[in-house]
Amino acid sequence: MIIRKIVLALVAAAAILAASGVIVVAAAYALFALVRPALGPAGAAAVVCLAGGVFIGLTGLIAALQAAGAAKALKRARETSPGLLDQLIALARDRPLVSGGALIAAATLAVRNPAVLATIVKSLVSRKTPPKTK
Repeated sequence: MIIRKIVLALVAAAAILAASGVIVVAAAYALFALVRPALGPAGAAAVVCLAGGVFIGLTGLIAALQAAGAAKALKRARETSPGLLDQLIALARDRPLVSGGALIAAATLAVRNPAVLATIVKSLVSRKTPPKTK
């Protein structure tokens, strides 16, 4: 059922992309036909090329502005979020049964493979702050 939905979504996306391509080609041809009597074939081709460049430039500008907004939101979220160790301590306070189960699982893991437990503890204790961007 899930695979069918994924395939249908991919088919819909492909259909939208194909329709978009047809629309872009039709718009370019219409612009060429509109400008050709005044500027000739070469001038009309240049106008179509210029219009395509302006469209691509505006689309890129919009995408860059949206990406900058998303980057700022991610930076704010990283600065205000507590560390993993703080979250685990809060979980242990809020749900003692879950923390007891985690303790039993950690003890079992320590008995079977102490190297994995050492790596987990090392990652919990080290507090790496994300690199500061300008």
